[in-house]
Amino acid sequence: MGYLLTGFSLLCKKGLKRFVVLPLLINLVLFSIAFIWLWQLMQQLIAATQSMLPSWLAWLEYLLIPLGIMSLLISFAYSFTLVANIIAAPFNGLLSEKTEALLSGRTPAEISIQGFIQSIPAAITREWQKLWYILPRVVILFVLCWFIPVLGPLLWFACSAWFYTMQYLDYPFDNNQVSFAQLRSEMKKAPGLTLSFGSAVAICSMLPFLNLLVMPAAVCGATALWCGRFADQYDPALQAAGARSYRKLDKYC
Repeated sequence: MGYLLTGFSLLCKKGLKRFVVLPLLINLVLFSIAFIWLWQLMQQLIAATQSMLPSWLAWLEYLLIPLGIMSLLISFAYSFTLVANIIAAPFNGLLSEKTEALLSGRTPAEISIQGFIQSIPAAITREWQKLWYILPRVVILFVLCWFIPVLGPLLWFACSAWFYTMQYLDYPFDNNQVSFAQLRSEMKKAPGLTLSFGSAVAICSMLPFLNLLVMPAAVCGATALWCGRFADQYDPALQAAGARSYRKLDKYC
């Protein structure tokens, strides 16, 4: 979980702030729209609940309305975070690249506007690849939540944590030309690491105002995770000079 805290600490580092702004603005716009829609939906939910209950069951609204609002908030956090990630994918990839350069001490490659535009289709394609992996599993989890009241939500949270780690760790993996299949393989080898980082992201995604910063912080944190745990497996240069890279990372942790 400490890697997410590292991600938050990296947001204001010199050289990264300008790459944080665009993902942050995208998140702010989407969550503002979503909040207005959610507020209207909650008002309709409260009115519908009050009209359906007979007078002798009026006390149930004090139980049903908070449960309904909580369910909407959780759905809101997951669904709009997913949409924000798809839209912000090219910017998140760039933020991850600059974060890795900062942590490893390398000179970041200059990216022109034309080069950035050309990278957008590949970034969106990778996002759809993740989406097609997640969607069938989300449908199964949704059904389980209905029929298994206690275990279903716990399983939903655990799988959401797994998906969040997959979402954000994929940026540094993709930047280093590591396939999506290999990413999943590495995650399976370290389930504790995967679930703990994803759990921290999932919890922060449900907290108002903090969820606006979660996306760029999670990108930076996942990149720190890549540098600390995975980079030396795929980069021969880091295998020879890995200690220097880890000392650089420890300074931020």
